Amino acid sequence: MININQLFLYLPIIPFLGAVIIFFINNDLFIKKLSLFIFFVTFQLSLFFWIFFDNSVYQFQFLNSINWIPSENFYYTVGIDGISLFFIILTTFLIPICVLASWDSIKKNFKEFVICFLILESILILSFSVLDILLFYIFFESILIPMFLIIGIWGSRERKIRAAYYFFLYTLVGSLFMLLGILLIYFETGTTDLQTLSFIKFSEKRQLLLWLAFFASFSVKVPMIPFHIWLPEAHVESPTAGSLVLAGILLKLGTYGFLRFSLNLFPWATIYFTPLVFTMGVIGIVYGSLTTLRQIDLKKIIAYSSVAHMNFVVLGIFALNLQGIEGSILLMLSHGIVSPALFLAIGVLYDRYKSRILNYYSGLVQVMPLFAIFFGFFTLANISLPTTSSFVGEFLVLLGAFRYNTIAAFIATLGIILGASYSLWLYNRVIFGNIKVYYLSYFYDLNRRETFLFIPLVLISLWMGIYPTPFLNCMHSSCGYLLSIYLI
Repeated sequence: MININQLFLYLPIIPFLGAVIIFFINNDLFIKKLSLFIFFVTFQLSLFFWIFFDNSVYQFQFLNSINWIPSENFYYTVGIDGISLFFIILTTFLIPICVLASWDSIKKNFKEFVICFLILESILILSFSVLDILLFYIFFESILIPMFLIIGIWGSRERKIRAAYYFFLYTLVGSLFMLLGILLIYFETGTTDLQTLSFIKFSEKRQLLLWLAFFASFSVKVPMIPFHIWLPEAHVESPTAGSLVLAGILLKLGTYGFLRFSLNLFPWATIYFTPLVFTMGVIGIVYGSLTTLRQIDLKKIIAYSSVAHMNFVVLGIFALNLQGIEGSILLMLSHGIVSPALFLAIGVLYDRYKSRILNYYSGLVQVMPLFAIFFGFFTLANISLPTTSSFVGEFLVLLGAFRYNTIAAFIATLGIILGASYSLWLYNRVIFGNIKVYYLSYFYDLNRRETFLFIPLVLISLWMGIYPTPFLNCMHSSCGYLLSIYLI
């Protein structure tokens, strides 16, 4: 009889086994149906763990540990707390949407395309649940392989190979410093187990060095200024599904790393470097927002918008108070819903008209009213309109940031104003005005599949915006325990 703890051990194995099975199948239609079934089972299981999650406990739950390399004291340990729970659910929720979004647009090598996403889902679940820093590094880097293939093979334009290398090299080079830091920790302590390391006090100089090593890796993944160059390039060249998973999940690995490792293991260094992080975060918000205003590629507009929003998340994390950290997690989850929805909307336009240049679009409300409604909703969610998911997250982040540094928080609020400017400007240009019939000669609104993709995203955004209590209750104990380190 398998108990619930053992069941969690098998969660990342399900999509991996699905990838192995699909490898031997050659019927595309059967592959589509089977992959959706596998994704659906994985998603249902992840919800099952939310149901049995104990909100009152700050320790890791559903723990499993396997003696990986006994002679070297390496253990494969997995478990989740209130911080990592929703990232796993977000992963299992978004991946099937990625495949459904590519149902008709991927014309070649669909089997290999699905296999990449199955492996990617398995690695992401492991990244958010593993409690060993060396294994986290291995899974963190392993994500590069399927994403490199997704961008490089199924990308939409000529620069896709360049974009794939941008993504690969930026992340790889930054992560090499984290590997050196992990090796230093292992040689000093004899272990890489996160739960054991949480009770080890490193010297102040050692903390500074290790914090910078981890920061070099996580800041590239967020991305923070000036390590952001790879993101717009990767978004523009990747297929719609690649943009969805990149914006919805992969960017969260950097901020998750800050929460799980930097704040937890190096508290003195975190306090020491917080002014630097706040400065970089504020610059990222303002720079990202201003750069968004001058873009004409639809994907680049959303990509630079993501830079601004993820730097908001960084401010909340390093505010080092409960409102800021809980707000940052909620904002990450919201961004994981809203940003993929906007990329999905742009993918709908690209599938029809084979262009992402803003100047070609105008007056679509006259011929695509259903599209205009969904695009309008997520535009408002992107500017954090009350009752949408982003509002609660940004409000808590700014509340936490004001408690830490009023001037930085005040400058960061410019990002909200600029966000409203570029979001409404984009919506006005695409939806209203006269149709440019010289460029767009045929029109048809959302089909049933595309409509069903948008509906759950709308419902979740409204749920998080109107009643975020179930989410906040789960993360409250874990965030409180994390902050207790800074009260000692």
